Order: sequence, then structure tokens, then C-alpha cells
Amino acid sequence: MSGATVVRSVTRRPDSETPTVAAVVAATERPMLDAAAVGSFSILHRGSVPEAVRAVRERGVDAVLLSAYHCSDERSDQVDELVRSFPGVPTVALVTRHDPRISETLLRLGATGVRQVVDVTAPTGWTKLRQLVAEPATRGAARILAPLLAGLPGIPSDARFFLEVLVRLAPDTPSVRTIARKLQQKPSTLMSRFVRAGLPSPKTYLAAVRLLYAAQYFEGGGRSVSDVAYRLDCSSPQSFGRTLRAMRGITPSEFRRRFPFPTALQHFLENLVVPYARVWTEFHPLQGIRPRAELEEVRA
Repeated sequence: MSGATVVRSVTRRPDSETPTVAAVVAATERPMLDAAAVGSFSILHRGSVPEAVRAVRERGVDAVLLSAYHCSDERSDQVDELVRSFPGVPTVALVTRHDPRISETLLRLGATGVRQVVDVTAPTGWTKLRQLVAEPATRGAARILAPLLAGLPGIPSDARFFLEVLVRLAPDTPSVRTIARKLQQKPSTLMSRFVRAGLPSPKTYLAAVRLLYAAQYFEGGGRSVSDVAYRLDCSSPQSFGRTLRAMRGITPSEFRRRFPFPTALQHFLENLVVPYARVWTEFHPLQGIRPRAELEEVRA
């Protein structure tokens, strides 16, 4: 795609619940995509597939959109690298018009592993795109929450609420104080409740959940240690390394090799969930809060 330029992102991710998409589309396609994104997802416009790969490595990108019209000249090996290196980040072919080149481009993208196509010329096309993009933003949290809550059946509603908020905010929240403020709780009060109940501290749970996200980000081999550290909003890769040494006694490279996500999840459940399941059934970390009524407000 000769003459392609990098255009700055239309909008930045406002919070951890808003999906962010790296889009490689033609200049004429950007206005309609920007309009469709309002209130649904943020866009990082990029001029080529290699630039989109760089955005996925360096930013919190939940999906990649490749215009079937604009990407007809992209090298197949570059698209293949994108799909293989980041299996947790769906790559979607976007069809905004129909001409003889589109079918050929879609076949070529399919051969590289692109399995999802959205035709926005269809009446429900933009709705389908919004739904598809919204899924990855919660997929990482769901991979943690589902087994976590399954291991703690029957816990009080405020305990469940606390865990949901902790898991959803963890990737962008290194500090328990931030979560306590979101929950309108004093950090010292929240921590003392865990101590009195005989549970590991909220800081321990937060750090452990953040390592589960790290294990997810390492999947596919597309991100370096520095990429993962900055994705977790660590102050530096060295800070991420210190956390791992304190918690596991290993380096980030060893963690990436020895703790793929299923292994990391099993370690988390066996050490921080199963031994304390009975305590959690009677534990009330958020006295006086109305969990369901306030969940959306906390996420905002």
C-alpha cells in the first residue's frame, strides 16, 4: 500500500472496559468506522499490518480490523505473523464495499488464519461489528472469573462483587488503594477485614490476578517482557521483574516459559482459592454496598 501514512488514533482507551481496536483501513473508510465506534470502542488507526502488529505489542488492543479493500496489497506473511503471534487478539476482515478484488483478498486473508469477516454493507453489519469487538474486552476477565467463582460457590453477593471488580480492573490497576476508592472503601478498612477473616491480603489477590493476565499476554509469543510490563501499567520492566521475584522467585522469562495460562490459573486456584473457600462463604468485604446496583458505576 504505497503512500500509506500513520494516522494518530481517533480516541484513547478511556477505561479498562472499553475495547480498543487497531484498524488498517482506507482513508475513505475511516469516517464511517469512526462513527460506528462512538460509544462502543476506541480506534487506533494504523497505515499497514506491521504498524498494527506494533500497536498490539505496545498497547492494550482487543481486536484488529483489516479492510478487505485496503489490504489487498498486504504481504501474506505479515498477516500470518499477526494472527499467529497474538491468538488472543481476533483479526477481523472488514468489508465496506464489493468489487472484483474483495473475494480474492478474503480468500488470501483466510489462508493466513483470518477466520472472521464482517460485511458492513449488510443491514446488520455495523451491529455485528460492535458485538464482535466488545467480546475480547471481557474475554480475558471471563477466563479468570469463571473458574474463580466456580471454586467459590454460594459466597455472599458483596464478596462476589469484590472479586468481579478486582478481576476486571486488575490489568490497569497496580494498587489496591485504587480499587478501594472505586468501591468507596477506605483501603485500611478493606485490608483489615481480610486480616480479621484470616484471608490473604487484597494486595496478594490483586498481584496474583495481574500475573494471570501476564500469562495471557504472553500467549502466542508475540509480546516481549517489556510489552507485558507496560501493558500491565508497571512503571518499568524491572518493576515487573521485582514483583515476579517476590511472588514466585523467578524471572519474567522463566515465568513465561514455566507458567502458561492454564498452569498459572491452576497455581492461583490451588494456593489462593481452594484453601480459603470456606472462609469466603461467610466473608463480607464490602459492608453496606449494593453490589448489583453499583457494578456498572464502578466499571465506568
